[in-house]
This record gives sequence, C-alpha cells and structure tokens, in this order.
Amino acid sequence: MGKVANQHQVQQPSAAAAVEASPASTGSAHGQPFLAADVGGTHARIGLVVAHADGRRPVSVLHYHRYSCADWASLTAMLQDFVAQLASTPHADATGGIRDCAVACAGYVLDDAIVNENLPWPVSISDIRSGLGIQRLAVINDFEAVAYATQFIDATETRPIIDAAPSKSIGPTLVMGPGTGLGSAVLLPGQPRAQVLATEAGQISLAPGNEREIEILRVLARDRPYVSFEDALSGPGLLKLYRALCELRGTDPRWLTPAEVTAAAMASHDAVAVETLEVFCGLLGSFVGDLALLYGASGGVYLAGGILPQIQPLLLTSTFAERFFNKGVMRAWLQQIPVRLIEHGQLGVIGAAGWFLDEERDKGQGG
Repeated sequence: MGKVANQHQVQQPSAAAAVEASPASTGSAHGQPFLAADVGGTHARIGLVVAHADGRRPVSVLHYHRYSCADWASLTAMLQDFVAQLASTPHADATGGIRDCAVACAGYVLDDAIVNENLPWPVSISDIRSGLGIQRLAVINDFEAVAYATQFIDATETRPIIDAAPSKSIGPTLVMGPGTGLGSAVLLPGQPRAQVLATEAGQISLAPGNEREIEILRVLARDRPYVSFEDALSGPGLLKLYRALCELRGTDPRWLTPAEVTAAAMASHDAVAVETLEVFCGLLGSFVGDLALLYGASGGVYLAGGILPQIQPLLLTSTFAERFFNKGVMRAWLQQIPVRLIEHGQLGVIGAAGWFLDEERDKGQGG
C-alpha cells in the first residue's frame, strides 16, 4: 500500500501510490483548486475541486464532467480537454494555477504505467504530468477512492437492498461492485483518520452455489484455466453468463452486449436474459456475504459499480438477500448488516481528492 518514491521504481500490485514530480515538489493543495479524476474501463469522471472547510465533505466540486473512455485517445487528452473547458466557466482563473492532480484508476502502478487490462488505452504517468504541466500526480485505486468517499455520505444518498441497523460499534465497511470489472475495497475506521484496504477480491475463484451454477462453471472453464468471480460478476461476465445459459438451453444468443441482455431481462422479453440476471444476482449475494464475513463488515456494505443501479428492481426481488444470508451459523450475524446501493457519480472524484488532501496533511505533519 506504499507510495512510489519515483516513477522508475517498480511497484507491485498495491492499494494506493502517490507519484511525485520531483523531491522539490512540496507544499499543500489546501485552498488551491486541483484536479481529481475517477477512471474506469467505460467512463472517466473528472472534477475541479477545492478543499472544503465545513468538514462534512473534504472538497467542493467546482466543475465536473463525465467522459466516455472509448471516445478519447488517452487519459491525458481527456484531462487536457477538461482543463480547456474551464476557460468558459467562472473558474477560468484556476487553469493557470493547477499544479496537482489526484487520479483514482482501476489497476495498479508499475514503473511509469497504470496497469489495467480493462482500460481502452495505456496510461503513462509521465505523459499526464508533462501534458498538463502539473507538479504532482497522485494515484489511488478506483474502488479505494469510492470506499474512502463513503465516510462522507449518509443514508439519504443511498438505497436500501437489505435494510438493517448497523452495529453500534464502529467496524469495517465493505464497498464492492460490478462494472467493466469487479472492484472491492474495505474502509477501516481509525484515528487520526480511516484507512482503506484495497483488495483483488474479484479475482477469487468462482464458487457455484447450486446445480445450475455448477453447469455454468463447467461451460466457462472450458476455454480458460481459471474462472474468477469477475468472469461472471461484471459487464463482460454478464455476457458470458448469458452465452453459457444459451448453450445449456440449446438456443442461439440473441443479444450481443451486456446492455442488451439487461434491457431484455428488465422488460421480461427473453427467458434466457431473465435467467441470466437471476443467476447474476444470486452469485452476487453469495459473494458479498462471503466478503462481509471475511472482512467482518459490521459497518455495513455499499454496492457500487455501473450495473446495479440499472437493475435495482430485479435485485430487490432476486435471491440476492437469501444467498447473502445463507452462511450457516453466521446467518444471524449477517442479518444485522445493512446493504445499500450507491450511485457511483462523483464519489470516486471526491474520494480521490479527500485521500490526496489527507496524504498531504500527513506529510505536512511528518506522518
């Protein structure tokens, strides 16, 4: 979970890495607007932010834009476009003074690159720094950023999937969700501030919970040596589930994208699509229950990612809750864990920015 001291140091897969332009780059972003970005395989969300004084949230978002990653040649190009947009906003004066950027990105830092197979293009740290003319670039995993941001939201900004009163003791909070990949992180309470545990839980071996899921696993395992939960619980995974079920039912696939499968299921237009979403939700419930036990998530569970808000009605009527609870002697404990759905929105931007400010504060205090 360490920082990258310089861009030439090899960093193994880790939680967060602060990347400095040079040893001389000191100071603080407090009071000065800076960039914060949340980059996933499908969308990038970029904000101009400034430290917020009221304590409820670490930053105010002054300007915000969501980009489709496939429409751009690089992350640098998107960030440059965002800065150019500022010229036509009340924040035009900030463009010449931006020296810091915090990026929440799927993947991990290795030398000069952010490594992730789900991104449509390579990401070069030095290219971003030189392309924007900034002094400091900080990188954090995207789900770490979302987990960090959950400190600053309340129940009114979420939707209950399993409504329960959380434990009176402050415990870990699990944040996970399927999108282009399957992200997961854990917020650990502590003083002087909370910490985030990054995980690669999505790469855990897929564990079927019934005969149908065993059949699906056999199909998925035919063309790959290892089947992970991400191979089923993600956008690409949803399509794999659908194709596997078409094969098991002896029918030809009608739908070519995860969005088409989801739309057909929500409209009840296609029996295989409906079964696909039912299997998806059941597997998700089982997996989330396992992670809640693994991390002792007495602080609750937040479900994020791009897929679940689109299928909320089906999620509520599915076997998600029963599979979540179905953990033998731990059922009563899990029934006390609230599970809530959050819209990804600006959370990654806020989390990346808040983490960056806290890192700067710690360095200023010699922490």
